[in-house]
Amino acid sequence: MRLGLAADGTVQVPPATADDRAGWYRHSPPPGRTGPSVILGHVTVGEGRDGVFRHLARLRRGDRIEVRLENGTTVAFAVSTVRTVARADFPADDVYGDVDRPELRLITCGGPRTADGYRDNVIAFAAPSP
Repeated sequence: MRLGLAADGTVQVPPATADDRAGWYRHSPPPGRTGPSVILGHVTVGEGRDGVFRHLARLRRGDRIEVRLENGTTVAFAVSTVRTVARADFPADDVYGDVDRPELRLITCGGPRTADGYRDNVIAFAAPSP
């Protein structure tokens, strides 16, 4: 699904539904094109059910990620690093900043749960994979 900006100027997140899916931030390049393509998903949905990115923090360097595009083709990436960061310290330049090749950013919530959600974000950074 395509995501844009919320009314407050933050990036939209996919709706938290039983058929939980990840969403592509449409103001980032499509996966496989030059630049950092950003895909967001939930770690949990509803009352503690697993979200599409429930195990994002478990990814390790070299793990393969395949992204299926709208036209049915698949683009492959390999994880370079996974970072957990406080929401207040979100590394916008690292996530959205220009790069000279296709790259991928997968983002979800993480860390301890608070009254208004999770304290942190988990971000997987990935580069093209042969």
